[in-house]
Amino acid sequence: MSTEERDPGLAVDLHDVRKVYPRKVEALRGIRMEARRGEVFGLLGPNGAGKSTLVKIMLTVVRPTMASGTILGQPIGHKPTLARVGYLPEKHRFPDYLTGRQAIELSGALANVGRSTRKARALELLELVGMSDWGDRLVGTYSKGMMQRVGIAAAMVAEPDLVVLDEPTDGVDPVGRKDIRDILLRIRERGACVFLNSHLLSELEVVCDRVAILVQGEVAAQGTIGELTSDSHRYEIRIQGPPPPWVEEAGLRSESGDDGETVLVLPGRESADVQKFIDRLRGESRVILSMNQARDSLEDLFLKFVKDPETGRNRLPGAARTTAPTRVTS
Repeated sequence: MSTEERDPGLAVDLHDVRKVYPRKVEALRGIRMEARRGEVFGLLGPNGAGKSTLVKIMLTVVRPTMASGTILGQPIGHKPTLARVGYLPEKHRFPDYLTGRQAIELSGALANVGRSTRKARALELLELVGMSDWGDRLVGTYSKGMMQRVGIAAAMVAEPDLVVLDEPTDGVDPVGRKDIRDILLRIRERGACVFLNSHLLSELEVVCDRVAILVQGEVAAQGTIGELTSDSHRYEIRIQGPPPPWVEEAGLRSESGDDGETVLVLPGRESADVQKFIDRLRGESRVILSMNQARDSLEDLFLKFVKDPETGRNRLPGAARTTAPTRVTS
């Protein structure tokens, strides 16, 4: 693994990460990925894309076939550096006979945090995750959302510089998800990198500074959501009645709406470009019902990469590619 000097602002800097299982099953095919300190980074991908394998390689749970790059400035697998990484696995469990405070303290003990320090941090972290009133109750009485909050606190007990969270909002109700999003932002404010693996795209769109989309073991796209959706910015003008005959000639496209309405779509983000079309519609006595700016959501972006453009089906591991992957980096 390479030990060449890397950007000190990078918490995760991976190069050519590959994993081949028996029978030549390629789980990862040369991953290149960067996540910076002080940001929330989202890892997306369909089932079987290689997300869990990549996370486990970062944490040395799985041995790669090939990997170079760094975690917190040190080569992957550097043991002292692993002590600076907090991890919340998917479907984690604490012994039911422990209280939430004791569960956090146990995690601190396993991370070699001193007794007095881990006790003080447990109280601080219970406050951070909104569990102070429940800290001395048994985890066996906790709801799913409460268990996730304590799990995040346990991942933070050693004051890590990188926090890897696997599906932290899985099974949590909407109020709990909002609270956990706020917790992640507070962790980011402390300067840590939050590396987030989740299938809830709407949650990631709200909280993530940057994302990477894995498809068939490769990074199909990487960057800020703004960068990745920049080509999809558009104006949408909703009018009453059928589309004008000049729509295609003017570079617009039309979409049929409800109740005989039509949506005219103008690519771009310059407001001046849309004014002439509004004037033209008014000159024809067209009824303009609404106008708004729009762009693709993270879900739209995700589906573009994981759906086969010819069949509309999900691309599965090992399936033949129909398009080359696109990489966008900031």
